[in-house]
Amino acid sequence: MSIHHTTRHAIHPSDFKGYDTTKVRQEFLIENLFQEDSIQMTYTLYDRLIVGGVHPVKGPVRLDTFPTLRSENFLDRREIGIINVSSDSTITVDGEEISLKNKEALYIGKGVKEVLFHPAPNGADTRFYFNSAPAHHTYPTKKVQLSEAETVELGTPETANARTIRKVLINSVVETCQLQMGVTELKTGSVWNTMPAHTHDRRMEAYFYFEVPQDQTVCHFLGEPQETRHIWVQNQQAVLSPPWSIHSGAGTSNYTFIWGMAGENLDYNDMDKVATTDLK
Repeated sequence: MSIHHTTRHAIHPSDFKGYDTTKVRQEFLIENLFQEDSIQMTYTLYDRLIVGGVHPVKGPVRLDTFPTLRSENFLDRREIGIINVSSDSTITVDGEEISLKNKEALYIGKGVKEVLFHPAPNGADTRFYFNSAPAHHTYPTKKVQLSEAETVELGTPETANARTIRKVLINSVVETCQLQMGVTELKTGSVWNTMPAHTHDRRMEAYFYFEVPQDQTVCHFLGEPQETRHIWVQNQQAVLSPPWSIHSGAGTSNYTFIWGMAGENLDYNDMDKVATTDLK
């Protein structure tokens, strides 16, 4: 089987306060998302989101179920959002071949039987990042090009956080049960993401950092606003963010990241902002 998965349990914020560096990384950092011709998945008990990576090389890789899901097919009771983070390639969804360019997204709804990830036809590096959440209703498969995304320019060079946010899988662009995803690109000279920091009690989040230049890194901040910790994150690694935690970061260079959310609420702006001067 080409599926490899681990499980992460939910952490109480009071317990989190006593974690050392090793424990924080063990519970929240996802390091090895891409292995040749396999799917690497982390099943988290925060809203039962699955964070995964696919790296097809020799041939198509099939999205199979695994014992924890107790379902015949992966998407029997789930939806999935996929973003291409490498060369142009294709995904087959129940026999329909769909091409995805770099950073384009694909939503696949509950009930689809077969999903195949194909390597790029020219042998170029091919990697897909995905989030999957439980689904109560079937919505149709939809590809989202970057031109179709809800795009916002935020931040300024003076505060080192000028960035472009492309909301590719949100309810103003595509119908989903609970899954939301987007791509944020930091402009040259800017390093800070998601400031002012915030929490949102009704949904969790996962960040996937990529396009981090060689020999550079990102420091991701998490924890309750008055009890923060940090994780040094390398290229193509992800961090889980509980509902009670902030989620922001700063890099030694500009970079790109994918944010994904799941929970009971599809209101993107439902968040409790924290003043930068109140963070501890």
